[in-house]
Amino acid sequence: MIPRIYIPGDSGALALGAEKVAKAVRAELAERGIEAKIVRNGSRGAYFLEPTVEVATATGRVAYGPVKPSDVKSLFDCGFLTGGHHKRWLGAPDKIPFLARQTRLTFARCGVTDPLSLDHYKAHGGLKGLQNAVAITPADIVKQVTESGLRGRGGAGFPTGIKWKTVLDTSADRKYIVCNADEGDSGTFADRMIMEGDPFVLIEGMAIAGIATGATKGFIYIRSEYPHAVAVMQKAVEIARKAGVLGVNVLGSPNSFDMEVRVGAGAYVCGEETALLDSLEGKRGQVRAKPPLPAHKGLFGKPTVINNVISLASVPVIMDKGAAFYKDFGTGRSRGTIPIQIAGNVKYPGLYEAAFGMTLGEIVDDIGGGTATGRPVKAVQVGGPLGAYFPRALFDTPFDYEAFAAKDGLIGHAGIVVFDDSADMLKQARFAMEFCAIESCGKCTPCRIGSTRGVEVLDRLAQNVEPEKQIALVTDLCNTMKFGSLCALGGFTPYPVMSALNHFPDDFRPTPVAEAAE
Repeated sequence: MIPRIYIPGDSGALALGAEKVAKAVRAELAERGIEAKIVRNGSRGAYFLEPTVEVATATGRVAYGPVKPSDVKSLFDCGFLTGGHHKRWLGAPDKIPFLARQTRLTFARCGVTDPLSLDHYKAHGGLKGLQNAVAITPADIVKQVTESGLRGRGGAGFPTGIKWKTVLDTSADRKYIVCNADEGDSGTFADRMIMEGDPFVLIEGMAIAGIATGATKGFIYIRSEYPHAVAVMQKAVEIARKAGVLGVNVLGSPNSFDMEVRVGAGAYVCGEETALLDSLEGKRGQVRAKPPLPAHKGLFGKPTVINNVISLASVPVIMDKGAAFYKDFGTGRSRGTIPIQIAGNVKYPGLYEAAFGMTLGEIVDDIGGGTATGRPVKAVQVGGPLGAYFPRALFDTPFDYEAFAAKDGLIGHAGIVVFDDSADMLKQARFAMEFCAIESCGKCTPCRIGSTRGVEVLDRLAQNVEPEKQIALVTDLCNTMKFGSLCALGGFTPYPVMSALNHFPDDFRPTPVAEAAE
């Protein structure tokens, strides 16, 4: 039996040196005259252990990591092809504590299968959801997704089933499914991991969405900064089309659904669904006023479902195992699992999929291991550059939509960025305003002008110019932006600014220059 060696080929692992390790393994195989198959899988998400090399043995897969090119010769000397012990030995991948404690539903195959092998995908439970979907009515599919409690994983948390039912009930000669893969939030990489590590689950989810709503065409809108994801998704779509998963007769059924990949031009605002639609139509990405909702008049004026990657990739397991199975995970109105992305100044960065309900403190201290620097955690930003900064006093907050909203925060795309006690929260607040000013589409005044004025006010505050006046002014400005902006870019920018101001007031009252000199 030819040995199988798994070396991740996703962007995260490549950034940590996986390509150099793969090259060294190939060279060592050639020098020793050993025939083996190297599979470029996706990462399992434990990035503090990447590059991780896994070997399929008679007793299961054995992992080694983080592997350096200089380790490769000694790995072969230790007999790693049969699971031999080495200083990089990690044992069975699913027994690694970071991975063993997870509840992997959406990411069950990520890091396990060959991303571009449809046979491998099916061998690990793939296409069962789609097979079940083509055998029932569109209304029954929508009902199952609705009963599962699945909500949009892109940030807003809107019930997926309600969005699908709206499109299903809207008459039109053409409908569309649009996948928002413009993953632009800081500390987020779940979409990229799925597209590079398990692309067929996204294709399957989009096909189910199409059948459920009567849409026959889909588009995946991927940010230009994700060239590897673009390449993998394009290949996967071609493979799925040739295999009859896509096309005029999906899996041999009367249902027709096809899709294609489109690449964005790098505008953060195109993560907002209506700006994304303008971009897809070849226009400048600007936010549209609502109504009409995209579910009524979306892409090219037709009814359109717009869902995030993780929302769509979560649908196959619901259609495979049932709504009750999925709904059994989670808490309150936050059902199922959420892929939490732990990043920033943290000891164990990576993706951790778990049911809703864990506390923020458990995620940061227990799973993330605290800061990489060893200094105390000062703040955690959840939900990207528009998310609130939570201090340690709020670490008992359960990770669910309503609990975070009650503390003036948002889960967003579930990206967590950790900061130690050296962080200057006034600078972080200024960054939020500057980010909004740079990324604003310019359509509405509160966002376009408010963010620019916000930078100026915070700069005056940093210079200790009438600090109380500046604090009152930035508070009023945030209130205007929050309630007057056309979309979430301007509307949510006040969250990081005001949370930083409220939870870390000392950082907003700089020591006067004269006092500092003394």
